[in-house]
Amino acid sequence: MDRGKACLLLVLWAVAHLSSPGDGLRALRRTTGGRRGSTGLTGQDANGVPLRRSKRGWMWNQFFLLEEYTGTDMQYVGKLHSDGDRGDGSVRYVLTGEGAGTLFKIDEKSGDIHATKRLDREEKAYYILHAKAINRFTNEALEGESEFIIKIHDINDNEPRFTKDPYIATVPEMSEIGTSVIQVTATDADDATYGNSARVVYSILEGQPYFSVDPETGLIKTALPGMDREVKEHYQVVIQAKDMAGQMGGLSGTTTVSITLSDVNDNPPRFTKSLYDFKVPESTELGSAVGVIRANDADINANAEMDYRIIGSDGPGMFDISTNKSTQEGVIVLRKPLDFERKRQYSLRIQVDNVHVSPRFFSMGPFRDEATVKIQVEDVDEPPVFERSSYVMEVKEDAARNTAIGSVSASDPDGVRSPVRYSIDRRTDMDRVFNIHAGNGSVFILRQLDREESAWHNISIIATEFSKCSDVSQISRVPVYIRVLDINDNAPTFATNYETFVLCVSFQRIQTVSATDPDEPVGGHRFFFSLAHEASGKANFSVRDNKDNTAWILTRRNSYNSLQKSTYLVPVVISDGEFPMQSSTNTLTVRVCTCDREGNMKLCNAEALTGRAGLSTGALVAILLCVIILLMIVVLFAALRRQRKKEPLIISKEDVRDNVVSYNDEGGGEEDTQAFDIGTLRNPEAIEESKQRRDIVPETFYPPVRRPAPPPARDNNNGDVRDFINQRLQENDSDPTAPPYDSLATYAYEGNGSVAESLSSLESVTTEGDQDYNYLSEWGPRFKKLADMYGGDDSDRDS
Repeated sequence: MDRGKACLLLVLWAVAHLSSPGDGLRALRRTTGGRRGSTGLTGQDANGVPLRRSKRGWMWNQFFLLEEYTGTDMQYVGKLHSDGDRGDGSVRYVLTGEGAGTLFKIDEKSGDIHATKRLDREEKAYYILHAKAINRFTNEALEGESEFIIKIHDINDNEPRFTKDPYIATVPEMSEIGTSVIQVTATDADDATYGNSARVVYSILEGQPYFSVDPETGLIKTALPGMDREVKEHYQVVIQAKDMAGQMGGLSGTTTVSITLSDVNDNPPRFTKSLYDFKVPESTELGSAVGVIRANDADINANAEMDYRIIGSDGPGMFDISTNKSTQEGVIVLRKPLDFERKRQYSLRIQVDNVHVSPRFFSMGPFRDEATVKIQVEDVDEPPVFERSSYVMEVKEDAARNTAIGSVSASDPDGVRSPVRYSIDRRTDMDRVFNIHAGNGSVFILRQLDREESAWHNISIIATEFSKCSDVSQISRVPVYIRVLDINDNAPTFATNYETFVLCVSFQRIQTVSATDPDEPVGGHRFFFSLAHEASGKANFSVRDNKDNTAWILTRRNSYNSLQKSTYLVPVVISDGEFPMQSSTNTLTVRVCTCDREGNMKLCNAEALTGRAGLSTGALVAILLCVIILLMIVVLFAALRRQRKKEPLIISKEDVRDNVVSYNDEGGGEEDTQAFDIGTLRNPEAIEESKQRRDIVPETFYPPVRRPAPPPARDNNNGDVRDFINQRLQENDSDPTAPPYDSLATYAYEGNGSVAESLSSLESVTTEGDQDYNYLSEWGPRFKKLADMYGGDDSDRDS
C-alpha cells in the first residue's frame, strides 16, 4: 500500500476512535477549519452598533474513497456530526447530491456515510454532495446545508493502450543508423497527477537488430546500416508500453508496426547477355522494328526506368533505338533501306543508362551497361530498279512515226542479275500513241502527234524481271512524262465570225477585227492584217493593221446603195511572224443600210439589223429549230388526245362476257392484248388486211385467206352457223399470225340471212296470204338475246 493510502486510512481511523464526539468534531474542525456555536465581537457598524460573528457548527471540503474496493462490506466514507447533537437521537442527518441514496448512504442518527458499490475513478473522479442536520421532532435545521466533495482515489487498474494497431511506416533502403521511421503513442487512463500509474515507458519486443525505440517518446529509428530492399523489403516490429515507469507490477500493452523499405536507385541496369543476333530481310520497310533487347534492373518504378542509345555503328544512320516505356525494352528500328548486295551485316554498340540516378550512389560505380548487336541482312528476290524515279522526254509534233524519243533503263538489284523486259502499261496509253523496245527500253511514237490536241502525254512503263529461281515475275513501274514541242503548223484566223454593216456616212471605221492561233510561239503571237491581193484593185473597203494584233476595216466610197448591192464580202489575209510563216484568208460580211437624202439611216437589211442587235445567223437557226420542235410536240399531243377518244372495243357488259380472251403465258404485258383484234369477231366481214401481230415477226408473211361465204342454208339443222364456225376455225388454223397460245373466242354471229327477212310488224302483213312463222319456234329466243345484247328490237337487227 502506498504512502497516500496509508495517510488517508490513518486520518479516518483517528476520526473514528477519538475519546468523545466533541473531541472528534474538534479534530475535524482543525482539519477543515469550520466552527459554529459561539459568537464574538468583531467591531461596530456605521451606527455604532456592535457586530457579532456567528460561528458555524460544521464544515468539510472533501472525503477520500478508494476506487475498485473489493471488500465484502460497504466501504466507509466518513462521518457527519453537529455540535447540536447531544446523542439523544433528536438530530437527523440528511444527505443529498450526486449518488445520494444510491451510491452513498448515510445513517440518519449517527451521520456515518458508506459507499454501496465499487466505484471507478476513470468513470467519475469525484462526487459533490450536500448535508443537513435537522431536529427530528420540530424539523428545524440545526445546521445550515453544507457542500462537500467525495474524491475517488486512483489505483493502477488500467494498462496503456496504443492509438493504432497496427502502425504502417516506410523508410528508404540503405538508410543510415538513427533514421527516424515512425513515432508510436500509448495512453493510460489512470491518474497521471498521482503516482506512476499513468507513467508509460516504451520498449521493443521484436525487430532487433534492425530497429530501436525511444523509451520516453516512442520514436522508432533504424538500428542497422545498409538494409537492402532487394534482400528484404518488409519488417514486423512489436513495441511494448508499460506503466508504473516500467517497474515490477506495472501494466503493459503492445502494438505491431509494419515497416517497408522503399526503393532507391542503388542498382545499375544489366543486359542479360553481351551479344545479340538478329536477321532482317532486305525488303523490310522503313520504320519497322528489326529487334528488341532488354536490360534488367533490380530496382522498381522510376528507379528502374532505362534509356537505350546507340554509341557505335558501322552503318551510320541505318538504325535507331527507342525505349518502350511500359516494358523498359529497347526497340531497334530501321531508318534507311537495306541492300543485301551492298552490305550484308551491321554491328551496333548499345548502351543502357538509368534515367534517375542518385549522386549518393556514384561511389558504387557507373549506372550503365553495354552490349553488342549483330544484324544480318537476308537476300530477297527484288523487282527491277529504274535508274531514275521518273523520266521526262520531248518530241516535236511533226516527228515521223517510229521516231525514237528517249529510253528508260532498269536492272535486277539481286546478285543473279536476271534479264529485264520493258512494256507500256496500256491503261496509261489507251490510244496506243507510243511503244517501247522490249530489250533496250527505247521509246518511240506510233502515230502523228498534235500539240494543239494534247501537249503532254503521261504514260507508265513496266519493267519485268524473269528469274529462273522463282516462278513469280517481279515487276516495277516508272512514270514517263512526254512533252510535245510546238511547231508553226496552224494559220491564224479571225477570233470570231465577224458580220457588220455599213451606214450612209462615207469613210468610216465599221469593224475592228482580231485573230487567234492555236500555236504557242516563245515570244508570243504577232499577226499581220492586209486586204487580199485579188480584191485590192476594186476594193470598196480597206484594212488598216494596228500593229497590236488587231486591224480596222474602213470604207473607201462616199456612199453605198443597198438597191445596187446589199452585201459585200471583204477578204482579209492574216499571217503570223513565225517560221515557216502561216497565213489564211478570212471573209468579213458587210451589209448595207438604206439612207435618206440627208444621210440618215432609213432602212437596214434584216440580217444587218439582226447582226446589229447582237444575234448571229446560228442563233436565228437555233431559235427556228426550237419553234419547230415545239410545234411537233403540240401536234403529237393533239394526236394522242384524239386516239384516247376512240370508241372502246367493248361497249357493254355482254361484250365482256361474249368476247373473252385468255392467255396461258407470263409475258408480253399490254402488247399481248393487241396480238389480234377481237373487234373482227363482231363483224367477220371487217377483217383488217394489214393487221399484224406485234409480239412476233413471222418468218414468211401469209396474206389472210378470204373464202367466200357459203350460201345460206335455211334448214332446221343450223347449217349456216356450223359452216361459219368451221370456216373461222380453218382460217385460224392456217393463219401464221394467229396467237401461239390457247384462246377462247366467241362470235356474235347469227347467220347470213333469215327466212323471215325482217321481223318488223310493217312487213309482217302481206296480201299474198298468211306468213309462215314456224321458224320463230327455233330462232325466237336467239333474236331476243341479240336484242337484249345490242339494246335494239327485232325489227332493227337482221342477219
